[in-house]
Amino acid sequence: MTTLRVRSIRDIAAAARGRRLDLGLSQAQVAKRVGVSRKWIVEFEAGKSSAELGLALRVLDELGLALDVSRQGEAPGFGGDTVDLDVVLEEHRGG
Repeated sequence: MTTLRVRSIRDIAAAARGRRLDLGLSQAQVAKRVGVSRKWIVEFEAGKSSAELGLALRVLDELGLALDVSRQGEAPGFGGDTVDLDVVLEEHRGG
């Protein structure tokens, strides 16, 4: 599992654009799947700060990406009193 530290919408946008390109999808194809205009995808990938979070999350989901939130300094998979076993097992497997 690859983890990206997100500090801005530009970080999320860059990850989404990279994944889209890895999958060989056009901006128009992703836009159609998510139900937004190609212009919205272009602006999102450019890091437009007013991008609606709900739509950004739909784009990430469509591209097979997830946004995980943890406290700074915490190891992935360990969030307070709970442990995400899938994350721990994936890291153990070297994913």
